[in-house]
Amino acid sequence: MADVFRQHGQQYLSTYGASLMQRRVLRAVAACRTAALGGHVQRCDHCGHEQIAYNSCRNRHCPKCQGSRRIRWLEARAGELLPVPYYHVVFTLPAVLSPLALQNPRVMYDLLFKATAATLLEVAANPRHLGARIGFLTLLHTWGQNLMHHPHVHCVVPAGGLSPDGKRWVAGRQDFFLPVRVLSRVFRGKFIQLLKETWSAGRLQLYGDLEALAEPGAMEGLIDQSVKSDWVVYVKPPFGGPEQTLKYLARYTHRVAIANSRLLSLEDGRVSFRWKDYAHGDRTGVMTLEAVEFIRRFLLHVVPSGFVRIRYYGFMANRHRTANLEHCRRLLEPTPPPPAEQSPEPTAELAVVRESKRIIPCPVCSEGRMVTVRELRPQRSLVTRIVPRSRSPAGYNTS
Repeated sequence: MADVFRQHGQQYLSTYGASLMQRRVLRAVAACRTAALGGHVQRCDHCGHEQIAYNSCRNRHCPKCQGSRRIRWLEARAGELLPVPYYHVVFTLPAVLSPLALQNPRVMYDLLFKATAATLLEVAANPRHLGARIGFLTLLHTWGQNLMHHPHVHCVVPAGGLSPDGKRWVAGRQDFFLPVRVLSRVFRGKFIQLLKETWSAGRLQLYGDLEALAEPGAMEGLIDQSVKSDWVVYVKPPFGGPEQTLKYLARYTHRVAIANSRLLSLEDGRVSFRWKDYAHGDRTGVMTLEAVEFIRRFLLHVVPSGFVRIRYYGFMANRHRTANLEHCRRLLEPTPPPPAEQSPEPTAELAVVRESKRIIPCPVCSEGRMVTVRELRPQRSLVTRIVPRSRSPAGYNTS
């Protein structure tokens, strides 16, 4: 990804321009683990071999920098998982509302979270379905495999919840969570209501191709059109207990629009990458785009600064999560297991990463360890030549 940005970032800016946040992403990814950010010199304490380790950009849109963040987050979640199966539920925003979300990402993505959470909490609390107060975490993704704009929220939900009086655990069925058709209809109703309130309050910005929506009746027409669209809610089969849930979360949390592992080539100004076509039987193939178009699609998924993409609701809401989870464990396990069983080692993958962070073996002799002997100062001018700091008059590309 960094190679694409370095070679074609300026061409993209000349063609489309970029918002301040998009420029920061371009600059950060292009500079990640290069001399531009500085670093340190490491020396083996056994054979004397030296190597340079450059610093990471730590930008949350950088494909290189998400691994360590994901590991730390998973370690924190390991002790929060309950000994029950978990369901994976996906709520998708209709394509007709996608342009509105691109111009108002903070507002529209927040509405998507609110409608999703309200839907799950309401349907689960209905005695005809589960009749319980559930808890769950939600993750926002805005991309499809082809990098086009496709906002959707992944929900990880324990199979059950607390009874209305909070005195017992109401277990869900092993093969069924909540009716998908009901979830879809309730989700549509709640999002549309929130969208109408947001529009009436004047919180939506309209410019470019969407300026026409400011005309009388135009926004109402778009909302009516969205009601006729498919509001896709998908419930995947449940996976097992804590270890299986952590493995699942490792694939979905702290992801960016495309990982470096999917990139195949950058030749003659074109980027080729692997993708999966879910609309045609999950067929895998190779997609090739002009580098500028590839960058444009990638930058569609830059979220506003400070926007929280992982959120908790119900009895897992942040304020009382620890106390509520302990209460759930007491209801699920009248005889508490030993402390070691309450917080098991999450996965073998996490254990390897933890160990590798303590000791860096020498790549030459394999007997010594690498020790930092000298710091290297950043050379930021290397990146500002690629992505200038001045803002382009073209503004924010949402096409």
